Amino acid sequence: MKIVFATKNAHKIEEVSSIKPDWIEILPLPDDVPEAEEGSESFLENSLKKAIFYSKFLGKPVVSDDSGLVIEALGGFPGVFSSRFMKGHPYQEKMEKILKMLEGEKNRKAKFVCVATFADFENSFVISAVGEVSGRIAEEIRGSGGFGYDPIFVPDGFDKTFGELGNEVKNEISHRRRAFEKLFEMLSALSGRI
Repeated sequence: MKIVFATKNAHKIEEVSSIKPDWIEILPLPDDVPEAEEGSESFLENSLKKAIFYSKFLGKPVVSDDSGLVIEALGGFPGVFSSRFMKGHPYQEKMEKILKMLEGEKNRKAKFVCVATFADFENSFVISAVGEVSGRIAEEIRGSGGFGYDPIFVPDGFDKTFGELGNEVKNEISHRRRAFEKLFEMLSALSGRI
């Protein structure tokens, strides 16, 4: 089955392509498509909106995801605004700002959340799965691996940030992997119906 991934983020495509079952082929989102609206208050709503919009627009099955960093002491911020926070600024500056916001804060608990959605608009079929990885926010930016907020996030059971651990470890335990593994398991179980 050929499925379009509703993202232009090469890191995400690489990560998801490495965990998909053999019977699924991940296709990139064409360059000439309009951008789907997000702006919802939840990862689920944003993921659903993207998957349904692009499946309807392209007339093909689509997978999408919405993900972000949820920091307990900041009331869940940046959450669904993770990529839009300080839009136009590099992640280095975004991470510096978050560390400033947490100055003197003892509660460093945080988690990465991902909601992955499959939509086949023509067959009125939509399913979603959630993946999370818990951890804490480091006191400083550490490591140059990964992308986004990885250099300030230390997953539970580790002393290093995702930025230091490298893609091999991160891809084994990441929120995106957990969400897409669940999604692909459900698709495999339902493959006779879609």
